[in-house]
Amino acid sequence: MVKDDNRKRIEMELHSGGSARILIIEAPYYQEVTNELVAGARAVLDAAGVGYDRVPVPGALEIPQAFRQAVSAGLFTGGAKPVYAGAIVLGCVIRGETSHYDIVCNSTNHWLMETAIQHDIPVGNGVLTVDTEAQALARARGGAEGKGGDAARACLRLIWLAQTFRQRAS
Repeated sequence: MVKDDNRKRIEMELHSGGSARILIIEAPYYQEVTNELVAGARAVLDAAGVGYDRVPVPGALEIPQAFRQAVSAGLFTGGAKPVYAGAIVLGCVIRGETSHYDIVCNSTNHWLMETAIQHDIPVGNGVLTVDTEAQALARARGGAEGKGGDAARACLRLIWLAQTFRQRAS
């Protein structure tokens, strides 16, 4: 992700909107990796003053299912009583000796983006797809500058962008 020099301004503009909350869906199958990703996302959201709720799911394949359930329940902007302005998904898929890795990666990303695009919901994708646990930890670590932080910044930026487009259209 390209580092945005204006990210503090964007985060502050989002925060000044008031009630934005983010849904974090996390798959702790690789607990140490997920803990690092969550720490990075939380650091960015806390610094921006944006509230969040965390929902654990067993693994990466369950992330798009949980996301879709939250959408179907009307919890995102556009629902009768919206709770969340966007979502951050965090987890890890490590390549094994079979084609299961490809199925998990492709299905998770396809259905996550299908739901996000179909329902116009900002999503920061922090599901790592790597060959080894060492690669995953190297990407996940770093607090706000790790991949969890990147996913949070992506979500915040997409929320801000949606707000900007709505304002220009009014």
